[in-house]
Amino acid sequence: MAETYTIRLANCAFFARHGVHDEEEFLGQRFFVDAELEVEAGQALATDSIEGTVDYGVAFKVIEEIITGKRRYLIEALALEVAKALTARFAQIRLARITVRKPNAPVPGVLDHVEVVVEHRA
Repeated sequence: MAETYTIRLANCAFFARHGVHDEEEFLGQRFFVDAELEVEAGQALATDSIEGTVDYGVAFKVIEEIITGKRRYLIEALALEVAKALTARFAQIRLARITVRKPNAPVPGVLDHVEVVVEHRA
């Protein structure tokens, strides 16, 4: 079996306008994203080469474009779109586990945040 390793981008913060309610689109809020990427090593680790791995600066930009882009009603749909975009952009990613946190979810109570985790296997 091929060697794998994990890259984690933790607590990436973006201002966006996702949600079901009109106020969420009008006001917007911060969203926080974690990306855990299971990557096939190939020769990248042995050769210490960026070309054979996932450039996490580029990965961050992929996440940012989606989170700050088109409005989604469901953060689940948003997470899946991020996972699919990352696996499409980087052939080395075998599994993308994306977490999206919404701190100001419109619920009738006190909570820290609402969070979803979506996995997409390439």
